[in-house]
Amino acid sequence: MADAGRTSVKEKAKHVLKTYDVGNKYSDLTLPRASVLVPLLIKNEELQVLLTVRSMKMRSSRGEVCFPGGKQDTRDRTEIDTALREAQEEIGLPPDQVEVICKLVPIINKDDILVTPVVAFIADTFHPQPNADEVSDVFILPLYHFLKSEEHSSTLYDAGMLLHFFTFKDQQLNKSFTVWGLTAQICIIVAFIALGQSPLFKVDFDIDNPFASLEKYLMVKYATSKL
Repeated sequence: MADAGRTSVKEKAKHVLKTYDVGNKYSDLTLPRASVLVPLLIKNEELQVLLTVRSMKMRSSRGEVCFPGGKQDTRDRTEIDTALREAQEEIGLPPDQVEVICKLVPIINKDDILVTPVVAFIADTFHPQPNADEVSDVFILPLYHFLKSEEHSSTLYDAGMLLHFFTFKDQQLNKSFTVWGLTAQICIIVAFIALGQSPLFKVDFDIDNPFASLEKYLMVKYATSKL
């Protein structure tokens, strides 16, 4: 029965996530590109998400929680190629062990880079092998944590938009992690879509029509980008 429950949770999430796949809709946007892999897995019969902590050796965003990912390389044909390559380089995740489900509406970050979230499933038996030059820690969290209000706080920024923060204690690593900014925003959106539950706090996107509101925010930001 446990395997049946696990399959049901995964298949339901895959089905709804695929309805948000953007395909090549934004291929004509002329901004530098990056991708992040949003690795989902089923553990204890619930959806969980894998996150990493950037090494203190990195030039930027040292010690921050993020997804595996980075800027598009000349070798990469698509945003998916970028996400898979970076995940392999950063945490030793073989591309053939990744089941890509969808690409979500891109987000323009503070450096005017177009970041595409690539949502995928990985096996719960995957054992990360962090590249110490890039990643200091790898941990997983139940996805529903990004809909709860207990660990959440937010502040206004950028024309009234919300900047979200979540603080978690990882019992295995005995460390506390703060997930914030772009990573937190993606976690909220993926949790909302995959679990079909509304966040218990205020968000920027329209709960009734998230795709349209995320696209609207993207195009407003694109129109005012510096590049």
